[in-house]
Amino acid sequence: MTQVFSEAGQARPATVIEAGPCVVTQVRTKEKDGYEAVQIGFGEAKRLNKPERGHLKGLTPLRYLREVEAEDISQYEVGQQLDVTLFSEGERVDVIGVSKGHGFAGVVKRHHFRGGPKTHGQSDRWRAPGSSGSGTTPGRVLKGTRRAGHMGHQRVTTQNLEVLQADPERNLLLLKGSVPGPKEGLLLIRKAIKGEF
Repeated sequence: MTQVFSEAGQARPATVIEAGPCVVTQVRTKEKDGYEAVQIGFGEAKRLNKPERGHLKGLTPLRYLREVEAEDISQYEVGQQLDVTLFSEGERVDVIGVSKGHGFAGVVKRHHFRGGPKTHGQSDRWRAPGSSGSGTTPGRVLKGTRRAGHMGHQRVTTQNLEVLQADPERNLLLLKGSVPGPKEGLLLIRKAIKGEF
């Protein structure tokens, strides 16, 4: 992340994303596949196995392949490049990524529990969850109860981010605000489905 100054001199938080160029690797049609979609590839792969080489025959070796819905597949063909020029300044986009993984986390970190009392001999209860439900009835812990467990590493969508700048020469996209996932993480950027609010 960085910051960009507006014309009024206001500092705006921005995330710099390397967006493309992506290559169309396959076009799915209703006649052949039963649905319409476009498969795109991004990033250079060091080596591919034999099925991957066959699938990407005639194209550069690509590291990531993702399939996305398309309103009109007639405007896409295999080998076509998609880059930052798809987006314009001021436009709204949704960014989909996998959030940072935090492993097995306790209830204080995962669900923001307050923890137990800090005095009166409670030396080992500071970050403990406390009660997980009543006794005889229901006699079990109800599903969905907030407890310790795996935190993060889930698909997350951040909606309605504003495009601050699109730099086609360097394939960089500057979005206002933060996006899900770690540095160097893979993101899917689409036009906002909800629009401005």
